[in-house]
Amino acid sequence: MIGLGSYAFFWRQSDRVPEPMSLAAVLEETRALGVGLFQICDWAPLLTLSDTELRDAATRARELGIRIELGTKGVGAEHLARFLRLAGVFDARLVRSMVFSPDHRPTLEQAARLLTAAMRDYEAAGVTLALETYEQLPTPDLIRLIERVGSESLGICLDPANTVAGLELPADVVERCAPLTKNVHAKDFAFARQDGWVGFTYSGVPLGEDSTTTRTCCAPSTRTGAASIRSSSTGCPGRATRPPQRPSKPTGPEPHWNT
Repeated sequence: MIGLGSYAFFWRQSDRVPEPMSLAAVLEETRALGVGLFQICDWAPLLTLSDTELRDAATRARELGIRIELGTKGVGAEHLARFLRLAGVFDARLVRSMVFSPDHRPTLEQAARLLTAAMRDYEAAGVTLALETYEQLPTPDLIRLIERVGSESLGICLDPANTVAGLELPADVVERCAPLTKNVHAKDFAFARQDGWVGFTYSGVPLGEDSTTTRTCCAPSTRTGAASIRSSSTGCPGRATRPPQRPSKPTGPEPHWNT
């Protein structure tokens, strides 16, 4: 199932606009775009909402016919338990997280113990926990961690664009992660040379432009039949985010790119 998420509305929900969009407004626009899945992901105000506000947001999502997923960072016991409770409020069947959070960087051994304990409750609740691929943790380590925990309810949130910063090839990451993938963050990116042909800029581009990332990262959903796809593209419908300024290309002949 294809959906949208908080990163697709990043700028419009931020303090860089005069009137940031509320969660209800984001859900209504998601429905207006014909989308029935939304991942509330790394949206800090979620943790400040009262019980009444949370129930109201969950009710509005149901009224609009939108399935909710949640997203956070970290594998701390209390933190994962809190998001499992939030999943119950929203009837969410998936929580995306990352092994590290801003204030907690467990060793892989510590993370395995925390996840093993947490997955008992996630399994009982019928909620999947998907850990995202990103540059701070090599993909082989993430795979070993998930395999060590050995829960069918624990898998990968595949975002191959993140791993480029760790010098991993997106196609390799997709191939390795496919059997464990539960969720996909679909976004496109491109490299462009800086002026003077010294160095490169790696930046987001509208979905479908300049790379085969979208086709590559969506492949696991076809192979496993289990992954939901959530777009965080700078070019998703409805002007969801403000695209970054693309670097100008230097004049003169360009090198041949093998893709």
